[in-house]
Amino acid sequence: MALLSRRSVLTAVLGAALAVPLAAVPPAAVPASAVVGGAPASTAAYPWLAAVGSPLFFVRPSGQFCGGALVGPDRVLTAAHCVSMFRSAPGLLTATFGRDDLTGTGGRTVAVTSVRVHPEYRETSFKDETVGHHDLAVLTLARPVDRPAAVLGSPGSARTGRIAGWGFTSENDLFNTRLRTARAPLPGNAACERAYGGAFDPSDMLCAGSAAADSCQFDSGGPLLVRGRVVALVSWGYGCGKPGYPGVYARLDSLP
Repeated sequence: MALLSRRSVLTAVLGAALAVPLAAVPPAAVPASAVVGGAPASTAAYPWLAAVGSPLFFVRPSGQFCGGALVGPDRVLTAAHCVSMFRSAPGLLTATFGRDDLTGTGGRTVAVTSVRVHPEYRETSFKDETVGHHDLAVLTLARPVDRPAAVLGSPGSARTGRIAGWGFTSENDLFNTRLRTARAPLPGNAACERAYGGAFDPSDMLCAGSAAADSCQFDSGGPLLVRGRVVALVSWGYGCGKPGYPGVYARLDSLP
């Protein structure tokens, strides 16, 4: 099944939510996904990890639809496709820290006051899948968060990385709400060039994942870590854990 920007169908659903009363947006309009091939994890291991969401997104616990990484006391780095529609209404967004299960009430939720999207962000498509180029954005929080910031880095010559998120565990898993993590291979640019042709741009994209370990719906904006450093964010892909179609991540070294 072709899925909207990896890993979220939130653009269509939130667009509808912003245009019509909430009761008119059917939960059935939203598919689901968490880290494919992963295992339960704790936010204690990732204190900087944010669940980005909105009260409008009532079809998911905590309103979560993307991930993000705290990169300063009041700054969260996430995927541009997650938040670009909120640039004129940032107050509709929230970032929640320290919540292992989205159905819980633990941790801390902070409002967002501004959304800054990468100046070169643009969208193309691949098999009806939205492709984000320079798919990065920074959220400014209403108040500082007393948590350590994520350490950013470059993948270098690493052959594996780690992904984390609250998304689906398969294309048909609509119910996962638990933070999960998995070790994912970094197969190199050639694997994504074979899969996606010209839709994959190695200057701002990174190839990661396999049929056994991949990100999925609602993992967008979440981290790809190498040696404990965030090197890229979940951006897009064709399906989840689909053989021959690795995930595509937004490289942080393309930050302006």
